[in-house]
Amino acid sequence: MKLYKHIFIIYSIVMDKDAKIKELEEENTTLQLELQFTKEHLKKYTAPSSRKLYYENNKEQILEKKKLNPSSQEKRKEYNKISYLRRKEMDEIKKNENV
Repeated sequence: MKLYKHIFIIYSIVMDKDAKIKELEEENTTLQLELQFTKEHLKKYTAPSSRKLYYENNKEQILEKKKLNPSSQEKRKEYNKISYLRRKEMDEIKKNENV
């Protein structure tokens, strides 16, 4: 009777390992497919050739947008100054909270 119990336990452990291995293999294949799909999707946004083609095809539109919305040096200086003052104020607030 003891031998039967030991054999059954060993058999169940082996079957659990086989099932676990099969499950992990299936998960591995699905993750590989997902990774491949994601890489292909990212190529649209990271491939230099696609960016170059986009700007070559839409060059006129981009230049028109720049002409319609020019940002002068004075405006940029003003924006930078405001952002600097805000950062400085936030740093002072953080220092006061830490003290």
